[in-house]
Amino acid sequence: MRLATVIYDGKPRVVVAMERGTLLDLALTATLLEQDASAFADMLSLVQSGAAGLAQAAALLELAPGAACLHVEEVAFLPPILPVQFRDCLVFKEHLENSFAAAGRMTGRGFTIPKVWYRQPIYYKGNRMSFIGHGTDVIWPDYSEHLDIELELAIVVGKQGKDISVEQAPEFIFGYTILNDISARDAQMAEMAGQLGPAKGKDFDTGNILGPFILTADEVPHPAALDMQARVNGEHWGGGNSRDMMHDFGAILAHISASETIYPGEVIGSGAVGTGCGMEIGKRLQPGDQFELEIERIGVLGNRVVK
Repeated sequence: MRLATVIYDGKPRVVVAMERGTLLDLALTATLLEQDASAFADMLSLVQSGAAGLAQAAALLELAPGAACLHVEEVAFLPPILPVQFRDCLVFKEHLENSFAAAGRMTGRGFTIPKVWYRQPIYYKGNRMSFIGHGTDVIWPDYSEHLDIELELAIVVGKQGKDISVEQAPEFIFGYTILNDISARDAQMAEMAGQLGPAKGKDFDTGNILGPFILTADEVPHPAALDMQARVNGEHWGGGNSRDMMHDFGAILAHISASETIYPGEVIGSGAVGTGCGMEIGKRLQPGDQFELEIERIGVLGNRVVK
């Protein structure tokens, strides 16, 4: 199933995608059929409901009463879930190599891949409150002159756990979605000298974009191998396939959960796929640019940047 959170008639609704741009309002469907609709109060409720909630959603999708059907043109997309916690990784070697080369040209400093990157997933914690959804404008931060997209695959954690093994980890993935980690490259380059991690290079209002759908994990064999493409103003910028992750999401979850509890509704990004950002290919965003990130089976996440 492909799940989303949309605004219709002034209210957020959890929906599941049907054919030809039709969406099924799950809570309304359950109510019409005189079923308990509590699992569909919001996406976090559905995630927390686990297998039972997904089974109920699948059963409602089979019935799909017309009175509960919406069309994509009638709704506005929100982030499918507001993350309980947000972490973003850096696991694509091609992206790292290309970015280090570009950063060297920008700063005059040399960068090499550290040995620790090969041993374990590297990640930072971002601003979970800055997320927007498909179709919402990104507001250019006043302190930056160089904005960039990042084409990423992300997972939504499905259940609580700690000290999870690599073998168990896929059981903790609720689903997959598209992440666009908009980056202020000039601020990021300045911060890198501090050797602590991204801050204002990543954290500003409207800087994180998620959606439009969550593809449930039962639809994707582990490890995920999904084609990924980025376009700006209709021009192909780059992309790749998630199979090229140095550390897959099983390894990522095992590493993060070591002596630390993870919770349903957390979002973890892969980091940009190789050629999935403009810095790698010598391109920059301009005010008014429209960008589309597409990942196989999930959909297209489209937004515009305004200044």
